[in-house]
Amino acid sequence: MEEKILEILADICEDDVVKSDLDIDLFETDLLDSLAFAELLFAMEENFGVIIAPSEIERDEMSTPNKIIKLMKTRMEV
Repeated sequence: MEEKILEILADICEDDVVKSDLDIDLFETDLLDSLAFAELLFAMEENFGVIIAPSEIERDEMSTPNKIIKLMKTRMEV
């Protein structure tokens, strides 16, 4: 699952750095903006069946690849 999330993230961010630096801040480095963030949420739903509404999470909760992986693992356990 982690590899698939990183693949999706690299595709949306258009940069493979997200695969090697799992603590990079995606927003501070401009790898992710609001549109790409919405795209990421849609991709997570499409690939994993996990629905995350933009209004139910803070951007900071998904600001790094590690945080995204952790959130997805938590959501998939429910």
